[in-house]
Amino acid sequence: MTVYYSGRVQGVGFRYAVKKIAAGFEVVGTIRNLTDGRVELIVEGSRTELEEFRPAIRDAGLAGFIQDERVEWSDAQNTFRNFEISRQ
Repeated sequence: MTVYYSGRVQGVGFRYAVKKIAAGFEVVGTIRNLTDGRVELIVEGSRTELEEFRPAIRDAGLAGFIQDERVEWSDAQNTFRNFEISRQ
């Protein structure tokens, strides 16, 4: 699952908060800032885990920073070993 978040999602600890939330789920992936001001989350796991993880991000107090989120579903690529914050 790839999610693009827009709003006030850069410079507010958003990526670090999402990484902390991810630790409570059986998911792997990465989160990074994009040059256009959005944040990109690429995450893999079971469909059930992913469907519970996404609303947990909003429910953890981040909803106020998110103006929009666009979700794209695709098959897992199995390239991640853990969940990390990308510096790119």
